[in-house]
Amino acid sequence: MKRVLLLTTTLALMLSSCVSKKEFADLEAENKRNKDLLNTATVKLNTCLEERASAIAEANALKDRVADLKKQTTDLIQTKEDLTLLTTKGAENVEKTLESLKEKDLKIARLQDALTKKDSVTLALVTSFKRTIGIDDPDIQVNVEKGVVFISIADKLLFRTGSYNVTSKAKEVLGKVVTVVNEKPDFEVMVEGHTDDVPYTSGVLLDNWDLSVKRSTSIIRVLEELGVQPGRLIAAGRSSYVPLVDNNTAENRARNRRTRIVVLPKIDQFYELIEKEMKNLEAQGGN
Repeated sequence: MKRVLLLTTTLALMLSSCVSKKEFADLEAENKRNKDLLNTATVKLNTCLEERASAIAEANALKDRVADLKKQTTDLIQTKEDLTLLTTKGAENVEKTLESLKEKDLKIARLQDALTKKDSVTLALVTSFKRTIGIDDPDIQVNVEKGVVFISIADKLLFRTGSYNVTSKAKEVLGKVVTVVNEKPDFEVMVEGHTDDVPYTSGVLLDNWDLSVKRSTSIIRVLEELGVQPGRLIAAGRSSYVPLVDNNTAENRARNRRTRIVVLPKIDQFYELIEKEMKNLEAQGGN
């Protein structure tokens, strides 16, 4: 551009010496127009350069934005895949939990059925004993404690004072017990001997421990004679250590001298299922 201006100026000087004033004026006007055009072109060029730089910067910004959007899209796709995986696993876990709950509900139902069956059998057993033995005899008590049937018989119906020999009247009472017991072959029979706290002094036995056990085995032998299988019988002596009332009167001591027959399910058969199911439930609860 500088060269154009210099050439134009030189040409104007050369022509000024050999052209008329009118022609010189025209040339000057033409030169001015050229300068204006040049200035306008220069301004437009600068504007274009600025716009180009701005466009380049905007294009770079758009490229960065596009890169960010691509990354976000990739992250969203990965997140969606992760969520899908988690949702699938979550559904599987929920399904497993529901299955586990169903199994536990089934086992609880089995336990409840077993307990219901046990309660029903116990109730029927108590009813049979009361009907067979007679519920009006104050010296014979039939009751249930913690699901177990107890028959408590006063010693005056079974033994003479200080003796372990069974009376003839006792065999009549025990015969009624045997009638019901033999109807339930899956039940065991434990015979507990109980004494008062008066020391044993007959000399044949050592003390009330011996007396309570000896009375138990005497009853067991009668039960065996009357038809109860010996494998179902259990002998136990409690001496004076489980009294019903204080041993402070003759009447109370008479109440404490008793034989208690405990009719209970065979532990190794009836409770095996319950114990097994409870252990399973506890193990699953820990997991």
